[in-house]
Amino acid sequence: MEELENLSKTVGISAACDALAIPRSSFYRKKKARNKGAVDKKKDSKSSRALSDEEKKAVLETLYSPRFCDQSPREVWATLLDEEIYLCSWRTMYRILEEKGESGERRRGHNKSNYKKPELLATNPNQVWSWDITKLKGPIAWNYHYLYVIIDIYSRSVVGWMIAEAESAILAKELIEETCIRQSIIPGQLILHSDRGSSMKSKTVAQLLLSLGVLKSHSRPYVSDDNPFSEAQFKTLKYHPKFPKSFGSIQDARFFCSEFFEWYNNEHHHSGISLLTPNDLHYGYAQEVIDKRKNVIDRAFKKHPERFVKGKPKIMGIPEAVWINPPKISKKEKRGG
Repeated sequence: MEELENLSKTVGISAACDALAIPRSSFYRKKKARNKGAVDKKKDSKSSRALSDEEKKAVLETLYSPRFCDQSPREVWATLLDEEIYLCSWRTMYRILEEKGESGERRRGHNKSNYKKPELLATNPNQVWSWDITKLKGPIAWNYHYLYVIIDIYSRSVVGWMIAEAESAILAKELIEETCIRQSIIPGQLILHSDRGSSMKSKTVAQLLLSLGVLKSHSRPYVSDDNPFSEAQFKTLKYHPKFPKSFGSIQDARFFCSEFFEWYNNEHHHSGISLLTPNDLHYGYAQEVIDKRKNVIDRAFKKHPERFVKGKPKIMGIPEAVWINPPKISKKEKRGG
């Protein structure tokens, strides 16, 4: 092999292989194997500049210490330099964390995976409610009114709402309690879902729910679609044609919301519930409405069947179930296995 390489430098690889009666493929195969061995040997060798295991351990202990666990490696590096301490470069700190697969959040209890995905099912009204708070612009900049809304996820009916000058756990407690009484909620019947705002996680609200026998559920941090029904309802509110850019006073906001929720619950045909109104579904009038619609279609079809090219249209029935985060079905389960 060495003779072939020396000759190839003078006459070229093809001519050298022909002269020595060696296939070129054998030459390239052996050369590739030798180069691979050299690379592997280089990988196994440790650079003289690399940190020792003890030094890496010291870096990790520093990064995981209570003092630095919530700071980025750059911030840690700069702080240590100010204290006349140098462990390694901040890039090396990142590499050491990456080797451990822990280059993300280092604080205990702050891993997103620690929070369980809420999977909530409602097959009838008053089984799962969702509530949230949104800001309504006041008459001047940085002045807001706070709208509290409780919605039933099955019927989409707004079962409780209020407007206040501030976000308050005490006010939230009063609204939830009054709404539960008005809807005749019994212990063990209801799950109340919300995000992780200060009022939602407050001890005041938690103690109330415990006394009422209402289970609580919270969205995961940084997950925007864990509270979809409240978010969708706020979007319907703020995209309403009559929704103003700002409200002149809290009385104006209350008057507008009073009219809006009356329309929303009793006149708005919601696309998510077979184009029924929320209150028709919530208070048990849905089947009567659906039957009436079917009769109208039957009469129209009987009178002019030629106008229904694709046959008599089907009227959607009452929704069977509504989920927040339905469980994933495996391919095997979909196939019926």
